[in-house]
Amino acid sequence: MTLRDVTLDDKYTLESGYAFMTGIQALVRLPMVQRRRDFAAGCNTAGFVTGYRGSPLGVLDQQMKRAQGLLEEHHVKFHTGINEDLAATSLWGTQQSNLHGEGKYDGVFGMWYGKGPGVDRSGDVLRHGNLAGTMPLGGVLALLGDDHTCESSTTCHQSEFAMMDAMIPVLNPSGVQEILDYGLIGWALSRYTGTWAALKCVHDTVESTASVDVDSSRLHIATPTDFMLPEGGLQIRWPDTPQEQERRLHEYKLPAVLAFARLNRLNRTIWDTPDAKLGIVSTGKSFMDVRLALEELGIGEARAQRLGLRLFKVALSWPLDPEGLREFAQGLDRIIIVEEKRGLIEPQLKGVLYGMPDAPRIVGKHDEFGALLFPSAMALDPNHIAVEIGQRILEYVADENLKTRIAFIQELMKPDLTPEPLVRLPYFCAGCPHNSSTVVPEGSRAIAGIGCHYMAQWMDRSTAGYTQMGGEGASWVGEAHFSKREHVFQNIGDGTYYHSGFLALRSAVAAEVNVTFKILFNDAVAMTGGQRMDGPLTVPRITQQVMAEGAKCVAVVTDEPEKYRHETGFADGTVVCHRKQLDEISRKFREVLGTSVIVYDQTCAAEKRRRRKRGEFPDPKRRILINEAVCEGCGDCGVKSNCVAVLPLETEFGRKRTIDQSACNKDYSCANGLCPSFVSVYGGRLQKSKPTTAGTAAFRDLPSPELPAINGTYNIVVTGVGGTGVVTVGALLGMAAHLEGKGIGILDMIGLAQKGGAVLSHLRIAERPEDVHVPRVAAGAADVIIGGDLVVSGGHKALSTVRKGHTRLVVNSYEMITGDFTKNADWFFPNLELKQGIEHAAGVENTEFLDATRLANALLGDAIAGNLFLLGFAFQRGLIPLSLESLEQAIELNGIAIEMNKTALLWGRRAAHDLGKVRKTAFAGAQVPDEPTAPKSLNELIDHRAQTLVAYQNQAYAKRYRSLVERVREAELALDAKDRGRDPLRQSGSFSKQPLTEAVARYYFKLLAYKDEY
Repeated sequence: MTLRDVTLDDKYTLESGYAFMTGIQALVRLPMVQRRRDFAAGCNTAGFVTGYRGSPLGVLDQQMKRAQGLLEEHHVKFHTGINEDLAATSLWGTQQSNLHGEGKYDGVFGMWYGKGPGVDRSGDVLRHGNLAGTMPLGGVLALLGDDHTCESSTTCHQSEFAMMDAMIPVLNPSGVQEILDYGLIGWALSRYTGTWAALKCVHDTVESTASVDVDSSRLHIATPTDFMLPEGGLQIRWPDTPQEQERRLHEYKLPAVLAFARLNRLNRTIWDTPDAKLGIVSTGKSFMDVRLALEELGIGEARAQRLGLRLFKVALSWPLDPEGLREFAQGLDRIIIVEEKRGLIEPQLKGVLYGMPDAPRIVGKHDEFGALLFPSAMALDPNHIAVEIGQRILEYVADENLKTRIAFIQELMKPDLTPEPLVRLPYFCAGCPHNSSTVVPEGSRAIAGIGCHYMAQWMDRSTAGYTQMGGEGASWVGEAHFSKREHVFQNIGDGTYYHSGFLALRSAVAAEVNVTFKILFNDAVAMTGGQRMDGPLTVPRITQQVMAEGAKCVAVVTDEPEKYRHETGFADGTVVCHRKQLDEISRKFREVLGTSVIVYDQTCAAEKRRRRKRGEFPDPKRRILINEAVCEGCGDCGVKSNCVAVLPLETEFGRKRTIDQSACNKDYSCANGLCPSFVSVYGGRLQKSKPTTAGTAAFRDLPSPELPAINGTYNIVVTGVGGTGVVTVGALLGMAAHLEGKGIGILDMIGLAQKGGAVLSHLRIAERPEDVHVPRVAAGAADVIIGGDLVVSGGHKALSTVRKGHTRLVVNSYEMITGDFTKNADWFFPNLELKQGIEHAAGVENTEFLDATRLANALLGDAIAGNLFLLGFAFQRGLIPLSLESLEQAIELNGIAIEMNKTALLWGRRAAHDLGKVRKTAFAGAQVPDEPTAPKSLNELIDHRAQTLVAYQNQAYAKRYRSLVERVREAELALDAKDRGRDPLRQSGSFSKQPLTEAVARYYFKLLAYKDEY
């Protein structure tokens, strides 16, 4: 097989053919392409990109910085904003750069980005900038990051109506290809009309990946020549008046937008059927849902013609060009409008068709009888869309195949009322500062804010309620006047403080309310990927600022007070103390009248880990371990630390605790319980398992699997936990498909996954790029699930893609503990229940479980290789429609741990060929860990415990133990004999029929051998 010649820079540098990229990377590519197009046209332009991060655009700034060299080569300046509205104001400034004859370029094109709440707070400047206008070779593209279902936000968001109110045109792409196309169209529209242009960005588009056509000649954008322009044109000017700006916008700019849209056929009929009676209109993410729904109904363009169906795609969702839609509506009896969230197209379309002879009926948010059809709350379900479309088609055409498909989809839609055995909620990372910083004294209450510390609300932290970003503390200004409570703590992250939160602190000072602001200085924006602060913010500077604003007292609480021993920049009166004194300081400050401030200074644990790997952060020589022979399993270390690196350890003597050294970030708060089982080791290094080469000769003749055929699309779902490489597996599969010239669509469902939450990646592979219309895998449509985590694989989201008897599952059986264990010392992992649920959904014959994590760790010395091990297993089982050559080439292109990942893939293949042999190789000379040892007989249990007590103390101590146990056994046997007299079928003397004796044997021993002298 001949593979494509690919480099990782193709996504930015390739000018013809197909490039593999994410939606975010397409946004990074956009300004480079615009500069190239301008340069080719003889124009010397520059670009300016600014905004403020937030999902689904949370990593845009990271990607921009990684491509900074290429951006600078293309005269594009990237600048992270302090907040969204100031960033938008700076973009307004770029359009003024030539007004005074001082410009360096022919024009500056700008890109602004912000998530939905940032759009809201920037409404004032967006309106002002749009009224003022753009330069002829400039233009502004505003990226609207909308989180429709509040996966990583505090509100479900839709920004189109804010744009409509500011009179900014909105483009709504359906996938990565259209992000590239519509972005360039947006700048061209902005230049011609003098308006800003908005590009709607949702999870399903910007966090998806595809093989995209980047040919520079494929997109032809025309400019109207017959539109009557006003005197002076449509662009920005000076002098200008607000009244003239409004008149120009209403009477000329918006009509110019419609003329531009009409000329370039932005809104157009995708499937045309001359005698159609039913039409569908949709846009953006909803259009992808419609395409997926039609796929599930078995309807392509040819079948749509036979069924009398038309399909219309809206690119410019506001303002809506009427001409194309009037033409589309001709002869139709009914139009179905499918749009997620509030209806934007529907009221516009009704206005367009009002009064038209024989106008079709329109259904959208409500059906023909006024009942709710496509709700505006949350997201639309492609299955629901399919059923509603299918049932309406059947009103015009009899089609048994369609009827059967609708019935199948309805069966899939029946709600699964079975509660999930376990849900993997996001949680604080191991060693996270918030584990300690969010604790408040008994009797106090705290209010949450924006950032990772928001998660304190579902932990034992007496924390409830939150505000919008930057409003932290202002809600108490209102509540305080009407509450019996005298004081609250207000958590606020350092990023939020710098963004706008200091104004809320100023407000609290002015209102003279009693509040202690806890400014959580973590030196990173951990929620969106660990970015550095957007400006020169330091702990001493914060103390100076808050004292200048009127704080009554300030304390700096830190895990490293010694680093401030010679610091002279603190405000007068600032107290610096160790974090062990947090409770003492908090109790003192809650008695202060007015505003007080605690700056909690400890670096983000995840960022510490990253910087230590790069050699940029001190790595303490101390490691903490737990001596399981001394540990009594009380769980106080978990309570004290709230740390997910404290794990249960099941032993012969019951449940103990152990520290997961691979997850530990050396916070040490687990040792605060003063437990004698804790051992500190200084200077020692972890002894990792060394990759094994033993026994590899037995696998030399590994057969090549028969690859599955691709019928339309081949659908794969990868599940796992954030930070374990789930997204990497999807990216490798995607790159392998791209190398083979196949079509690929990937949708990464991440949310708060980087905080230990669930991750699901949907992949759809086709023979040609144009055959992948949607990256999402429909309900019941998965061909294979590669389950990197048992909990996520057994959840409703993963199992909803399973079709019993068809979908194959390969699932990691390793028990990765959730955050629940920090709160409940007796919590048990529901392994059997999860496995049974998966087997019930897919069928036992289609499901395979293996402990990929332990096997990968034993064979390769690193548990992180478990997901590549699973991929190799699935490949050898004939479940991956890609060649081994392309998979290995994708690993090499990725450039990270190449040999380990290729070897993990190989060992996974070997395991699929002969799992028993691989297990023997992995655990040679050790007990195979998958199966627990069988319980001892009662006599063996008593003998074992007695011998242990001899070693613990002496023979007399052991005799004391045996004496009580034997007395209990005699009494239980006597009772058992009486019971046998009443019930002849009852048998005695077995291990399981002497529960009282067994309990005394176990727990009297525990009492006698208790180690915790503290």
